[in-house]
Amino acid sequence: MTALRDEIRQAIVRSLRLPMKPEEIGDDVPLFGEGLGLDSIDVLELVLEIERCFGVAITDEQTGTQVLRTVNTIAAFVEANRPASTS
Repeated sequence: MTALRDEIRQAIVRSLRLPMKPEEIGDDVPLFGEGLGLDSIDVLELVLEIERCFGVAITDEQTGTQVLRTVNTIAAFVEANRPASTS
């Protein structure tokens, strides 16, 4: 799952155009509040990027609140909900 976490960090930095390197984001660093300091505007961009990159759907605010806490929580959600690979 390390590769998945790396992909998630890259998606966060890319979609939000953060002035940092993906590897600077810790797996358990809060994405909102005192962590990275993301705000409600960032949520939409991040949800769209996660859905596009990983083929999962964050369908409501409650799910988003649970999923978008840290890189680890996003990774767990993607692992549990990603469509099975057909290769």
